[in-house]
Amino acid sequence: MQTFDRVIERAGYIALFVSGVLIFIMAWLSTYGVARRYAFNSPEPYSYELSTIFLVGCVLLAIAGVQRLGRQLRVDFISIRLSEGVQDILLNIVGPILALFYVILVTWQSWDAAWYSLQIGEISQSVWREPWWPTKMVVPIGGGLLCLVLVAQLCRGVTSLVQRLRKVRQ
Repeated sequence: MQTFDRVIERAGYIALFVSGVLIFIMAWLSTYGVARRYAFNSPEPYSYELSTIFLVGCVLLAIAGVQRLGRQLRVDFISIRLSEGVQDILLNIVGPILALFYVILVTWQSWDAAWYSLQIGEISQSVWREPWWPTKMVVPIGGGLLCLVLVAQLCRGVTSLVQRLRKVRQ
């Protein structure tokens, strides 16, 4: 389990790093696009489109890393009124199970869409007609990584619950 957890942790950090690089590239592209448009009166169509593509990748790759670090936003106005044990069960067992149902479906369906896009050679209708499959492939990659993070979180939650129950019995 520790090896699995280390691999997921490393993959999460890599995904967060790639997301950070994409944010830097988007900032540079936006600055470049604005400078060309307003300073040189020469608009170019690529910076906006690339920034939109990178934004999709940035968000979808960062979700797993953020979930792994426990830094996601959480509305806990109900859970803070519950005992620590119930909060642990709710946040580390029930939450990951519900999220897994959703994420597995999204990952599965997005894989089908990305694979189909690759098979038919789908391209955008933009000026430079880039292929769509790499952008679409980011969804199942990010979803798959999030599934692994949720499974690891669920395993840790179940282990914690079993240990807590053993202490209560003793």
